[in-house]
Amino acid sequence: MMNKKGQDEMVGFAIISIIIGVIILIVIGFMVNTTDKTNVQDYEIESFIQTSLQYTTECQDSFGFASITDLVISCNREEKCLNEKDSCEILNSTLSGLVENGWNVGEQSSVKGYEFDIKTGEQSTLNFKEGNQTANYKSAFQTFARNGEDYTITLSLYS
Repeated sequence: MMNKKGQDEMVGFAIISIIIGVIILIVIGFMVNTTDKTNVQDYEIESFIQTSLQYTTECQDSFGFASITDLVISCNREEKCLNEKDSCEILNSTLSGLVENGWNVGEQSSVKGYEFDIKTGEQSTLNFKEGNQTANYKSAFQTFARNGEDYTITLSLYS
C-alpha cells in the first residue's frame, strides 16, 4: 500500500512538470515570434500614400467630389472648386489632416517627425512637415502623370 502511494506522487510530479514545461514553451514561442510593431515599414508608407490619393475631398468639380489625385491636378492648374473654395487650400488641409491622423508624431512614438511633398516635374506644389527630422528615416513615393505633367508624392517618416 505504501509503495503505491509513492508511485502516485511520482506520476503527479511528472504531470505537473510536463504542464509547466508546455507553458514555458508557449511563453518562449510568443516572445520569439513577436516582431517590433513600433517601427514603420516601407510598405506601410506606400499604402498610406496610395490610399490617400483615393480619398474624397470636400472640393466639388463637374464630376462630383474630387479625390486627392484630382485636387493635386486642380491645385497645379490654380483652379477653384465649384463651391468657390481654393483647391490648394483644401488639398493642404485635407492632406495635413490625413497625415496627422495617420501617423502619431511625438517623443513617445516611433515616428518623431514627417515631411510630405508633392512635386510637379521639379517644382514643389505642396510641402509640409511636423516634428523633428532625424538621420534615421523611411520614405516612399508615388508617381502619376496626367495631361503631360508628371506628379510625385513623397512621404518621409523620421524615427
